[in-house]
Amino acid sequence: MRASTFFSTALFTATALAHGNITSPPARQPGPAMAAVCGQPAVAAILADGTGPLGESFASTCLTHITNFTSENIPSNGNPNCNIFMCKGAQFADNQRNVQQFSAGQVVSFEAALPIPHEGPANVSIIDTATNTVVGLPLIEFDTYADENLAVLPLNNTAFNVQMPTNLAGACAVAGECTMQWFWFGTNAQQTYENCVDFVMV
Repeated sequence: MRASTFFSTALFTATALAHGNITSPPARQPGPAMAAVCGQPAVAAILADGTGPLGESFASTCLTHITNFTSENIPSNGNPNCNIFMCKGAQFADNQRNVQQFSAGQVVSFEAALPIPHEGPANVSIIDTATNTVVGLPLIEFDTYADENLAVLPLNNTAFNVQMPTNLAGACAVAGECTMQWFWFGTNAQQTYENCVDFVMV
């Protein structure tokens, strides 16, 4: 892990350009709980540009959740409770008012802003927040997403639907237990983007 002064510089350099984020349903936002575990520079970076990436250099294009790399954009403040590879470090405690209620089989509409595309794989998956692991199969997957070589992005890159699973068997019934995470990796840019939508199954 590099010095926090380097992180602060890298944060604002990287966030000077927008890239992408989820605009609907409401995604987790930074707040005091995130500042407590990840440090105020991490919160400030996201507030400066919520569309910025997690980091510039990664060793994998894995579609699931990367937990063993360090970020060059968002500092973790050395706190093991700060995992920027789950929900960009945003904490459930700051977002309890945004918990959505979904039912089995319900179709949920997502909207994404992609001001600067970076081609690569993407998905939306349900995450067990205690272990930062994917529950079941992804709700939607894109082998290629946000291709900057296209004159116009496909409509389903910025507006798409997912269907809630019918086989969770009582899981995700308690707020904070699960989240839906949008995960996008720009292959050439070597940048990872994440947003989370907190929900309960009713």
